[in-house]
Amino acid sequence: MTNAGNAPAARRRPGRRASAAAWPRPRRPWLPPGLTYRVQGLLVPNRFYHWLARRLEAFPAAYWLFTAGEKTAKSAIFGCRMCGQCALPVTGYACPQTCPKQLRNGPCGGVGMDGSCEVYPDVRCVWVAAYERAERHGRTADLRLLQRPLDHRRWGRSSWVNYWQGRDGELWTANDGLAAAPEISRPVPSVPAASLAAGEP
Repeated sequence: MTNAGNAPAARRRPGRRASAAAWPRPRRPWLPPGLTYRVQGLLVPNRFYHWLARRLEAFPAAYWLFTAGEKTAKSAIFGCRMCGQCALPVTGYACPQTCPKQLRNGPCGGVGMDGSCEVYPDVRCVWVAAYERAERHGRTADLRLLQRPLDHRRWGRSSWVNYWQGRDGELWTANDGLAAAPEISRPVPSVPAASLAAGEP
């Protein structure tokens, strides 16, 4: 299910070539990563935030006012597009939704040698920015977590409320799945005892 109001123009008009301006433009957050990681600690779900989230959802007017404030703040700082499923804590606080191709699991193959975006060569790839910010604080392991596909029904909703309500528990995997190699098992054909006794292969 998609939300046409938030989908890029190229998605709304199949078969037509969209100009680059129709796509999100990578944004490098202006807040330093150290500060954003500290703020993250202040927003960890607790009893108060859970109570606040429930109260906001019980009163639509208050919810939408809160959501508008969240959108204003996060758009100015991170270029947030209000997907409702915030990945910022594990992407160095560089929003992957500002990637023109909407990639949530790393950069495409078109990143320039200088780290520039393929679609907007005048700006840095958001995933390059994410790595640089995470590396500065020893958080590059976060970037190896696999992001699950977006639930487009949540577009325009408050990701903070969703987070405090425990709806973000499965936005990304617990690890990169590379700790152990996958086991490959093949059935072993049974050999008749008579053949073994006769020394046949």
